[in-house]
Amino acid sequence: MADLIATSPCDGLLPLEIGGAVLREEDLGVLTALAPYRGREKALAAALDEAHGLALPGPNRATGKAGLRAIWFGRAHVLLAGPAPDPRLAEQAALTDQSDAWAAVRLEGATAEEVLARLVPLDLRAAQFKRGHTARSQLMHLNVSITRIGEKAFLILGFRSMAATLVHDLKAAMEGVAARG
Repeated sequence: MADLIATSPCDGLLPLEIGGAVLREEDLGVLTALAPYRGREKALAAALDEAHGLALPGPNRATGKAGLRAIWFGRAHVLLAGPAPDPRLAEQAALTDQSDAWAAVRLEGATAEEVLARLVPLDLRAAQFKRGHTARSQLMHLNVSITRIGEKAFLILGFRSMAATLVHDLKAAMEGVAARG
């Protein structure tokens, strides 16, 4: 029988530092999709606050910080990143473990916005897309979630099965921006 070894989605691909941008893999801990039962959004918000000290994010927003985040993930969906969910949340929402489904990378540095401008059809400049803003969008041809987590830092989640493509596209854009500098 073969010995299987667990690896991260971007194993062997990251980190990269090109020009003024750095791309690293992020370990977000346990990822749990929260889908509130009909009419239970307020009860879920209260339960999430009581159990984890997090506000339930509104559309296109994220709450929390590194190690404990709630990220809006689409209509009636929030991604809890960090700890295992408190079991009491299951009274208010359907909980689905997503831990092995996503590749998470952090793009940061002076040219991070320029890199993303080559790949994403959204205005991610700080004047429009502030810390705590999040969006589901395309990065080239990949479906991703992008969250601004710092002045010059973004958390990007893409499907685990597309991790190599995600890194490839970001690397190509990083090289393009660096070549112009």
